Amino acid sequence: MANNLQQLYGNIDIYLFDQLLKGRFDACAKVLDAGCGGGRNLVYFLQNGHEVYGIDPNPEAVAQVQMLAKELAPNISAKNFKVAKAESMPFKVETFDLVICSAVLHFANDSNHFDAMLRSMWNTLKPGGYFFARLASDIGIEKLVLPLGNSRYALPDGSERFLVNEQILIEYTTDLGGQLVEPIKTSNVQNLRCMTTWCLQKVGSPKSAPKERTFSL
Repeated sequence: MANNLQQLYGNIDIYLFDQLLKGRFDACAKVLDAGCGGGRNLVYFLQNGHEVYGIDPNPEAVAQVQMLAKELAPNISAKNFKVAKAESMPFKVETFDLVICSAVLHFANDSNHFDAMLRSMWNTLKPGGYFFARLASDIGIEKLVLPLGNSRYALPDGSERFLVNEQILIEYTTDLGGQLVEPIKTSNVQNLRCMTTWCLQKVGSPKSAPKERTFSL
């Protein structure tokens, strides 16, 4: 059974797996993984007829996901997978039914970088499309993180991350013209770090252009 699950889903993010079990993304024909790495979250989509795309700033990761796609879905062009950054998407606006962004946004340099990455990805979503993000937050460990400046924090696990909180995510949900399709969920790993799942549907247009933001946690 374990081997069968691995073949079907690969080393998928468990919260993305949850959305698949709920059938949330069944009708999402065109899927982008922004920050795809080697393709850990794309195995299911490649094997089930979705038109899959991916970007990553690491050329080795892109080569790896191209090989994975060739094995699992040889009809998909290697050109669908590009070396690129989230803030500089090489795709037209309103292209995708689903954008996956797992463990990417918390590498933002500051609030403006975060804003640029998020809006660039959001712009590629079709109306009615879904945005699935997993990112570090301070939710549940507010008193345990150390501010370093530029909305970046030192975490108890020794890492440094750009952190958000629930208020920031709610404000962006409204500002982007989205709606939550799941409550914001956060997993706390023994007070060492917290990872939040943010799942939206695009229902309107952004209410403001990119602008300088100062986040307060």
